[in-house]
Amino acid sequence: MIAETGPEAPRLRVRVFVDFWNFSLALRGIDADFRVDWQKIGPVLAQSSGQLIDAGAPVAYEGMTVYGSYDPGKPQDAKLRSWFSNTLDKMAGVSVVLQARQRKKGYPKCPACQAEVAVCAVCSADMRGTEEKGVDTRIATDMVSLAWANAFNCAVLLSSDKDFVPVAEFLQTRGIKVIHGAFPPLGSALTQKCWGHLHLGAMRDLFRRI
Repeated sequence: MIAETGPEAPRLRVRVFVDFWNFSLALRGIDADFRVDWQKIGPVLAQSSGQLIDAGAPVAYEGMTVYGSYDPGKPQDAKLRSWFSNTLDKMAGVSVVLQARQRKKGYPKCPACQAEVAVCAVCSADMRGTEEKGVDTRIATDMVSLAWANAFNCAVLLSSDKDFVPVAEFLQTRGIKVIHGAFPPLGSALTQKCWGHLHLGAMRDLFRRI
């Protein structure tokens, strides 16, 4: 992972990594009715990163990977899974990594007596929710392995999770610029460790689905 050198401005090869639920919930927090144009957002972020790093350098958009999860126990998530696999994953330049959410091990507790509540008093359903497992690890692994394969020299990361600080710091020691796709003030710890950031809330009209 050696930075390109030469007499001319280096070509920025940008790849976008999206933590789907982290990104979607943050976006919903500022604009509940917003719909993303997923075909447009990758190229927009690549060009915006180029302007941030070096306005005179040519920019190549190398693609976008979206990492998501679904609850196999919820019938309504079947439609979401189908959209991930049959719509999003088939868009040009977009790939999807989808994982099933896992049942939590512990039950919620009564706030008064702290007793665990195993089933709903009304419908007898299991009170344990589900949680996303392994998505962050997969994102970090892909960022490092694709950088090692020289698939990009600039990464745009859409997540507010501070767990990505180590991978951002590591890649930048190898000459890979990491741009944080952020919703300030969320994810400020990650923003501070990245080379730069894009304010996704302020630029959202550039990738709004019309």
